[in-house]
Amino acid sequence: MIPDTFQTLLAAGEDSRRQFKRDVTNADALAAEMAAFANAEGGVLFLGVADDGSIPGLSRMDVSRINQLISNAASQHVKSPLTVRTENIQVEEDRIVIVLTVPKGQDKPYFDKNGVIWLKNGADKRRVNSREELRRLFQSVDIFHADELPTKAGVDKLDRLRFRDFLRDTYNQPYPDSPEEMITLLRNMNLATDDGMLNLAGVLLFAEKPEWIKPQFIIKAIRYPSNAIHVSEYLDTEDFSGILPEVFEGAMAFIMRNLRKVQGGKGVNAPGVPEIPLVVFEELLVNALVHRDYLISAPIRLFIFDNRIEIISPGHLPNNLTVAKIRAGNSNIRNPILASYVAKGLLPYRGLGSGIKRALEDWPEIDFTDDREGCLFTATIHRKEEKSSEKSSEKSSEKSSEKILAFLKAEPDLAARVIAERLGITQRAVEKQIANLRRDGRLRRIGPARGGRWEVLE
Repeated sequence: MIPDTFQTLLAAGEDSRRQFKRDVTNADALAAEMAAFANAEGGVLFLGVADDGSIPGLSRMDVSRINQLISNAASQHVKSPLTVRTENIQVEEDRIVIVLTVPKGQDKPYFDKNGVIWLKNGADKRRVNSREELRRLFQSVDIFHADELPTKAGVDKLDRLRFRDFLRDTYNQPYPDSPEEMITLLRNMNLATDDGMLNLAGVLLFAEKPEWIKPQFIIKAIRYPSNAIHVSEYLDTEDFSGILPEVFEGAMAFIMRNLRKVQGGKGVNAPGVPEIPLVVFEELLVNALVHRDYLISAPIRLFIFDNRIEIISPGHLPNNLTVAKIRAGNSNIRNPILASYVAKGLLPYRGLGSGIKRALEDWPEIDFTDDREGCLFTATIHRKEEKSSEKSSEKSSEKSSEKILAFLKAEPDLAARVIAERLGITQRAVEKQIANLRRDGRLRRIGPARGGRWEVLE
């Protein structure tokens, strides 16, 4: 008699944690299945169950043979050896199903005896077939990290003054006298590879022009005019490149100039307080820069809408981290070299795992989305609704446009930068309004961009 719970389990079919085998006769094939489960989250093999879920079972002679096969496969055909568990379930008077449980591996990655690494692919398995996939697997088990990646930049690409100041201020150590001493020092600081080239951490922290070496690791920021992404319409946009502290400072300045300011009961001449505490963005930007997946060649994106601000980082949460866990203060260091140097004061850093909790304490209206299929992690900071914000924005824009026309009528060769300073808005906002005025037939350019002048059309 087959137990009801066992039948219910088999009726659900195969998946990434459950595999059916009518019989096994080959230790290598069995070892590949075991390795795939161990490299994932573990799983169960039901031996004596057909692919369609029917239960032909195994004879007692088969059970004896297969148990010996399991022992050989787990101990000799998988590297490192696995400790597995078996349970025999009698399904008919003389028929048995072996339930073989393979635990999640503690010594990943696991190979078969031919050196092939197997991964689960739904209910099936597949080989690791790319260097990037292999790196990601090594990264997940703390064997390899993206910030250790070698680059093609030699020590000549260092920002010497910045690195000299860091050595002096942090370690009270003089700048090396010779290239050989420099390479040795950089290796010891985990900033260079054994062949003397800067690794990714060395480039992102101390290279003179990181964007020339790794142009994809920047922040792209856009302020949209409403609550949706537009293909061509924006109020402000800028790309931030350089070493991580420069990228951070640029992104913070972008956020600051696009936040609303609240008077908070102070006098009209007092500077307003940002609508959202700046420490919220400090914590979330540092988290994005330090913990993003640098195996993905894509920028961090910073989108500002009327009702929210989104920080979108390449890479989903690593390993077994979940949104609930990071809200509770759990963390997993994806880039340990970067994290160690940021902790030395290169960025505002207040301790591992505390950043997101601190941001939530200061502004609870934050949502996190872990998109594993799209390989993205998004922090969404919700803004409080501003009454009549759309109308006031339109009125402000109209007033600015009229002022721009007045300026250009009086001084036809006036630069957009000077107009921006006079109006107290960004140069990009001025350029956008000038473009709108030209489109509406109220302004035209006479002559070249340099040396020409503006003509206001009545």
